[in-house]
Amino acid sequence: MTDDAVPDLRASDADRERVAEVLRDALAEGRLDMSEFEERLDAAYRARTYGELTPLTRDLPATGAVPPPVVSLRKEPVGDGRWADRIVGGEGSSEWAVAVLGGFQRKGRWTAPRRFHGFACMGGGEIDLREANFAHDEVVITCVAVMGGVNIIVPPGVEVVVRGVGIMGGFDHREQGVPAEPGAPRVVVTGFAFWGGVGVERKLTREERRRVKLERREARRGLKADRGSDRRELPDGR
Repeated sequence: MTDDAVPDLRASDADRERVAEVLRDALAEGRLDMSEFEERLDAAYRARTYGELTPLTRDLPATGAVPPPVVSLRKEPVGDGRWADRIVGGEGSSEWAVAVLGGFQRKGRWTAPRRFHGFACMGGGEIDLREANFAHDEVVITCVAVMGGVNIIVPPGVEVVVRGVGIMGGFDHREQGVPAEPGAPRVVVTGFAFWGGVGVERKLTREERRRVKLERREARRGLKADRGSDRRELPDGR
């Protein structure tokens, strides 16, 4: 279905389902909040014509589309190129997430805003920054966990500061104080936990773990080859 389709042409079940899939992707990426998603999804399944479906996704990128580049607010790169490319300025993909008797996730390719708020009540949430870009070189994540929990995953090299308060609950301080890489962003975790907890851990992405494993395997092969070469060079009888 395209925008130039005849508006009065009857839509099929497949057309409605394609629109629903775009809406689900937009919800997962933080482009729509839950109320907007539910309203548009209901309208998509009630739609009878292309003219009723088209406005529901007009302001959303198509699945697989490449978003326009974000213009960095920085005049000069900060630190090494690895982090300078990821501190992009501008606005974040989403600024809050809520889990009540359920869960939420922010992961993959998204832009963490300068301030992010997560709330979990009798539920859980995950904020994964391993593949994220950063709108600022300091990101403040405020978590409120009531009989629930929020887990924050950061990539190696990022500075972590934990300032949260727990009552019959707690905040994980284990990653605090780890030396940061030059130019890496600072992640400040704050908030309140009651009968719940907020965890912070460092992890490599699956792709990075695979790359490290391959590098180690190649290094071991090279070491074995060097040892074999040394043995072949020894004089006969020794």
